[in-house]
Amino acid sequence: MHVLDTVKVQIFLALATVVILPLVLSSGILATEILIYAMVVAACNLLLGYTGLLSFGQGIFFGLGTYVAGVLTTRWQVPVPLVMLCAVVLGAVVATAVGWFSIRRQGVYFVMLTLAFSQMFYFLAYTFSDITGGDNGLLGVPRPQLMGHTLDGPWSYYTYVALFFLVIFSLLLVVTRSTFGRTLLAIRENEGRAAAIGFPVRLFKIEAFAISGAITALGGALHAMLIGIAPLESINYHTSEMILVMTIIGGSTSLFGSVVGAGFYLVLADTLSVIWPRWLLLLGLVLVAVALFFQRGLWGLVERLWDGTIARFATSKKEGPDV
Repeated sequence: MHVLDTVKVQIFLALATVVILPLVLSSGILATEILIYAMVVAACNLLLGYTGLLSFGQGIFFGLGTYVAGVLTTRWQVPVPLVMLCAVVLGAVVATAVGWFSIRRQGVYFVMLTLAFSQMFYFLAYTFSDITGGDNGLLGVPRPQLMGHTLDGPWSYYTYVALFFLVIFSLLLVVTRSTFGRTLLAIRENEGRAAAIGFPVRLFKIEAFAISGAITALGGALHAMLIGIAPLESINYHTSEMILVMTIIGGSTSLFGSVVGAGFYLVLADTLSVIWPRWLLLLGLVLVAVALFFQRGLWGLVERLWDGTIARFATSKKEGPDV
């Protein structure tokens, strides 16, 4: 394990991120989005980086979370804690079902199944417009309240989301460092050998799906409350693509790489959209560069720079000053 991937370092980096974002960003909305997508991308990383499953179904769970927040708060006035719980439970249940069907195939067929499920849920959301609002989405999703005060301010809601981020990130660290997490890595490296040893490979994959879906749905609910709307686009397969791109950019070898990937993507998109209306072209060029030259993601680059700095420091210390 790399020194930067130890539990203490990862938790310190997560805390530092929460503290630094308000200092370097003027937009509380953007800072909050980074933390929300950092959770979602870390959940995707549990599938891609630790289990070796390239899923295009993450947008399903994200969209379901937004609709849970939209329906329960705008139509039934359900308390926010219960809304969050419902989003987590529904995300886990649907992810279990999607995972159970999808893992019956491997490779490109697994990818196609998750993409097919993503399209199916999108058209279901579009068809049942009485529930989802159709193209218009569900408007007027309220922010949560604490001590009788609504978290209308961008930085007050940022603090609220930051607590969720720190808890979820810590829980994922525990999961990935546990026997369960090590077994997922064994399945990723050699599924046949893991099955021959006696591990219930399919069960472990489904459990990874359930955890990832629960966290992603929670992120979707938090995002709906952030922007005040549960849009149809949230369950579109493009959302799955965006989450995967963030995961790959950050690097799938470390959970904190998910934070780096989410932050880099969102800040870059926000900056380029101001510079040029066709900013997606510039973003595409940046992504191509990352894919060609940083195959372990941006976090892999950070690790190489760290190792190089430590090696140079050790060499200079060993040689000592010239006499």
